Amino acid sequence: MSGLFDVSGKVICVTGASSGLGRAAGTALAAAEAQVVGVARRADQLAAWQSEAGGVTAIVPADLSDRDALTRIAGHVAEPFGPPDILINAAGINPRQHADTVTAKSWDRTLDLNLSAPFFLAQAMVPAMKARGWGRIVNFASLQSRRAFANGISYGASKGGIEQLTRAMAEAWSRDGITANALAPGFFPTEPTGPVFADPELARRNADQTCIGRNGAPGDLIGPLMFFCSAASDYVTGQTLFVDGGFTAK
Repeated sequence: MSGLFDVSGKVICVTGASSGLGRAAGTALAAAEAQVVGVARRADQLAAWQSEAGGVTAIVPADLSDRDALTRIAGHVAEPFGPPDILINAAGINPRQHADTVTAKSWDRTLDLNLSAPFFLAQAMVPAMKARGWGRIVNFASLQSRRAFANGISYGASKGGIEQLTRAMAEAWSRDGITANALAPGFFPTEPTGPVFADPELARRNADQTCIGRNGAPGDLIGPLMFFCSAASDYVTGQTLFVDGGFTAK
């Protein structure tokens, strides 16, 4: 059974590897003997992740919100170990602006990083996956893919788009052996959710909205991630899995 979840030797690109859930994903995959290339804007934090993760890793500091640079970034990702077998789109931002105060600049940056980058990186990496007849794309959706939260209009629009993008990717590329799925985390301790977890009452209120009765911990995401990255999910594509303790079930 362990072979179903084997990713050893796979080349995996993880965006957002410098912090939060992207960092946890990159570390877990390196521990599983994959060859992991971490991509993020902050070079110092990327280097700290690489030192912490051990295993076979490489880093590519890059601003993924620069759409014109994405093809070039994909090329740099392929340099250490070859073209990726698996792309994990974990990078993202949440500017937390009310609809009345959203600017064109902040809107474009949010959509470029959260929605455009996952597509154009995938588009650049898919040809090599097609040539192998095997590939995995794992996008990061959100509770806000389906729920409207205060001060979340641009973030929610981008994450709603991710859910549909995942289905469209599956339709476009699954016949070539490339599956596309999404993970939708609930409330996990990350940099963007720092204000939530800094308020014990708010954190408790969110935990109480789950069926399980607690907020997420980074390790809760690893099993679902390994499922989507491995042969265990060969016949699963176009799906969004909510890893939220039952938040969206209530």
